[in-house]
Amino acid sequence: MPLGERAGDKSESRYCGVETEFNDDMPHLLSFNIHGGFDFLVAPLIDPSYRPSLMEQDSSGSGALPFAGSDLVLSPSQWSSHVVGKISSWIDLDSEDETLCKDSEIALKQEIAWASHLSLQACLLPTPKGSSCANYAKCVNQILQNLSSMQLWLRIPLEKSDDETRNPDHMGEGHTDTWELWNSFRLLCEHHSQLSVALDVQSTLPSPTSLGRWFGEPVRTAIIDTNSFLTNAQHYPCLSRSHQRLTTAFFSHSIQVVISGKPVHNPPMASLESSASSADNHTEGGWRHPLKSYLDYLAYLYQKMDPLPEQERFELGYRDYLQSPLQPLMDNLEAQTYETFEKDTAKYIQYQRAVSKALLDRVPDDKASTVITVLMVVGAGRGPLVRASLQAAEETGRRLKVYAVEKNPNAVVTLHSLVKLEGWEKLVTIVSSDMRQWDAPEKADILVSELLGSFGDNELSPECLDGAQRFLKEDGISIPSSYTSFIQPVTASKLYNDIKSHKDLVHFETSYVVKLHRIARLAPTQTVFTFIHPEHSAKNSNQRYKKIRFDIPPETGSAMVHGFAGYFDATLYKDVHLGIEPSTATPNMFSWFPIFFPLRTPVCVTPNTPLEVHFWRCCGSTKVWYEWCVTSPSASPMHNSNGRSHWVGL
Repeated sequence: MPLGERAGDKSESRYCGVETEFNDDMPHLLSFNIHGGFDFLVAPLIDPSYRPSLMEQDSSGSGALPFAGSDLVLSPSQWSSHVVGKISSWIDLDSEDETLCKDSEIALKQEIAWASHLSLQACLLPTPKGSSCANYAKCVNQILQNLSSMQLWLRIPLEKSDDETRNPDHMGEGHTDTWELWNSFRLLCEHHSQLSVALDVQSTLPSPTSLGRWFGEPVRTAIIDTNSFLTNAQHYPCLSRSHQRLTTAFFSHSIQVVISGKPVHNPPMASLESSASSADNHTEGGWRHPLKSYLDYLAYLYQKMDPLPEQERFELGYRDYLQSPLQPLMDNLEAQTYETFEKDTAKYIQYQRAVSKALLDRVPDDKASTVITVLMVVGAGRGPLVRASLQAAEETGRRLKVYAVEKNPNAVVTLHSLVKLEGWEKLVTIVSSDMRQWDAPEKADILVSELLGSFGDNELSPECLDGAQRFLKEDGISIPSSYTSFIQPVTASKLYNDIKSHKDLVHFETSYVVKLHRIARLAPTQTVFTFIHPEHSAKNSNQRYKKIRFDIPPETGSAMVHGFAGYFDATLYKDVHLGIEPSTATPNMFSWFPIFFPLRTPVCVTPNTPLEVHFWRCCGSTKVWYEWCVTSPSASPMHNSNGRSHWVGL
């Protein structure tokens, strides 16, 4: 039964599992735990005493492996929906004991084959026994090459020592960062998309900065042992505040929780009897699952989370979904795209504020009734900026003459209809033209545009506004007046694997618009390119180059950089701004998702080693494109040279 209902949340983190011992009566084991309130089992598939070498010695045997019942004891849907196979924990493919090593490889392949036969959705692999896991990884990688759709969860203890002077190659006592163990294994398995992490949560946790790395990794489940729970005043199990925050973060990132271990708390019997009488408590005749109090506590944590805000519910389907940025000059937008952007009231409120302030600065109160301000909306679309500008004029008591310039003939039809409907014929002149070619009959006091992309300049706002600037008065105002792009390094395993699945260079040299969710932000954002409008410099060029150095906080530990998340912040007018840079983002605005610049080969950054990245904005006669590369801690290839894979057409 799910942990609870949370408005807007349909993720798998609602379902909680339980780790069990081996039991050859699978129907009873499943029934016992499902009726106890759990949604799935993590259960051994084979008798833990089984060793292939011992079977060979016992030639009198039938040859049947000691699995936990045949495939017929449960229905196919029960196997696939309610059972995760737990691979034998004694397996050690990197042991110096040759017999154990050989037994381990045979048993691993037999158990995975049996799990595939049962159509299980996942198997839990035991933690690598030492710092060297090459043979284990080699065997798992071979299995992954022929696996259908089953996921393999590698069990990794959530540990990191605070000793910053440790040798990263040494995984000994007191010098542990188990992320490095996972990273070694993942690299040996070529970042395979069906290899995931099962985090073993310990009673003590690493720092929040270090924990943050894992949310960009393919963590599918978190296993919490009963020994990690504290005891509250009523003798019930509870978690420390740091464990609570971590568990809530698991729920928010679609990571399922599994309870492991034996009950170590003794809630008062009177409370159990009263709860046993409630209909939803999975009790029959007073029976209660021994781990029910732990499950109840997780359900309490889940249910006290805030419901998903409306904006996040709207964005759910876009989480970690890669989209190519718009080509606004080459392509005309569709009605559906216009409609989505027009619903973003937060954006147009900011534009209205900016126009209001500009009008008040431009026209003093004593001339408000006589001076007519010429305002041009360049890239008017279906008219939301025209409406915002006229509302600003009404709000400030200023007179306005508006030119609405739009190159898309389909949007112009809607503009004419809007002007007629609103009775704006005397106020608004519609111009069906590309702003770069239009000859304006007069010069504008104010130039208003919404040509910004997720990276600020990536939808060619600089080129468009340079072309339109010729019909702005010398002392005229541009809204926006400036915009700056920002980047930060991220761990984004899912995005990397999605791009890798295309098996070509082009997709690794394309920048994507994406609602970032399963990522780890590894350092604060830094500025990249800034553009100012109007630009009066005679030597104005929209080409740019920036070298940026990021220092990953040492307490993070080592981390994998899969690419760079990009954002923008724009000054519309004076103190009115608009943007998606995380620390200053405009609340409740959804017109822009961040941009993502991938790396062909992910870069592992170790503590106290700077990450150095270079970004270029290149301009040709027919296109604009970005190039990027990393030079520290190691050199990456140059990405998108000459715009060979991705560009924005002029």
